[in-house]
Amino acid sequence: MASENIREIVLDMLLSIEREEEYSHRLVGEVLTKYSYLTAQERAFLKRLFEGTLERRIEMDYRLNDISNVPTGKMKPLIRNLLRMSAYQLLYMDSVPDAAAVNEAVRLAGKRGFSNLKGFVNGVLRKLSADKAGAKLPSEQKDPERFLSVTYSMPEWMVAHFLDNYSYEETKDLLEGLLHIRPVMIRFFSGLSEEERTDCIRDMERMGVKVSRHTWVKEAWYLHNCENIALLPGFEQGFFTVQDASSMLAVAAAGIRRGDKVLDICAAPGGKSLLAAEYAGPEGRVEARDNSPRRMERMEENLSRMGLSNVSLKLWNAVMRDETAAESADVVLADVPCSGLGVMGRKRDIKYRQTQEGLDSLVLLQRDILRQAVDYVKPGGTLLYSTCTINPKENEEQVDWLCKEFGFVRESMTSFLPADLPHADTAKEGFLQLLPNLHDTDGFFFSRLKKPILP
Repeated sequence: MASENIREIVLDMLLSIEREEEYSHRLVGEVLTKYSYLTAQERAFLKRLFEGTLERRIEMDYRLNDISNVPTGKMKPLIRNLLRMSAYQLLYMDSVPDAAAVNEAVRLAGKRGFSNLKGFVNGVLRKLSADKAGAKLPSEQKDPERFLSVTYSMPEWMVAHFLDNYSYEETKDLLEGLLHIRPVMIRFFSGLSEEERTDCIRDMERMGVKVSRHTWVKEAWYLHNCENIALLPGFEQGFFTVQDASSMLAVAAAGIRRGDKVLDICAAPGGKSLLAAEYAGPEGRVEARDNSPRRMERMEENLSRMGLSNVSLKLWNAVMRDETAAESADVVLADVPCSGLGVMGRKRDIKYRQTQEGLDSLVLLQRDILRQAVDYVKPGGTLLYSTCTINPKENEEQVDWLCKEFGFVRESMTSFLPADLPHADTAKEGFLQLLPNLHDTDGFFFSRLKKPILP
């Protein structure tokens, strides 16, 4: 394996993320596509090194700062990221010999124009290699927020946010859950026969992909050891689509019936629209909207691939009122822009991009969108509100606001959800917060609301 080349690719990826030129999940897909000629082992090494280094950035900086006379914040960006990814190899990748990680880092420093810092890179990494136990963590008793921040590589303000809403032990479990590797999850097309699905799974496994079913959401399947889903058998034929179990549960909770008119106002990447179309059947209609031409193109590709003819796309900004859609939909899906705190296990740079001020501004944007969304629901119809975050201000408090301002009523969702779904007591009250450590899903919130029929 040409490790030094792959390490250099990862180094450039980390620099791109630090400059906020690209989002991590998109960047991984683009790079793996660009270097599709790499072996499966090389692709797996690239993906793990990039995602792991990004995931553990705060911990890596803490460990490096303990042994370096130059703090990471003062280092040249290339050296800082080179040391981070090398430290990750030393501390978390047992299959990589320490000497290989150190030597390749030194070579890369010289290759990228920092020959004068080769000794510095070598000294820091050899010291870390010699004493991996190294730096003591902050005191859990004296400084619990700092302890959790370093242990789980989570910004301190975000740790404080979770501690405001959960107990200390619940927060620890949540942070641990957000660190777990989240495999790709797919949903097979409901029109697929049992035999076709079995054959497709067998063909995937022949390619080295491990396929397993979700514990509670029977429509959800995990794909382990999968680096490029577009290359899998059945993808081009529209046998399956990427979708997390949490998103599947949210659409199920909407209670879409055959023949329903469904409006998905923030539809990208389109998983909910596709599932809604299957529920609505050929006699129903789904209109999927988004304000990004790029995302709309991707949705159009998925629609074509899946062969669904009862879905139409409309480029539309959800904060703009559409008089032509007034009281037109039996079900409105409002999966609004959010802070994304529930999908940090998949999009590892979210925790470094998000701020408390950003969370507060999103609440206002969500309300601007919801002011329009409520008008599109037929009297007696359903509004399914959802986010991929773990933040009461964006979740429960928004539902309270909808009920108070517009008279919507929470409806029980228990009949639409798996009977054995754990920690789902609030479903009977019309809302549910899914957590990765409890439900084996993304962190996700959804609420089923009924529009009143006025006399």
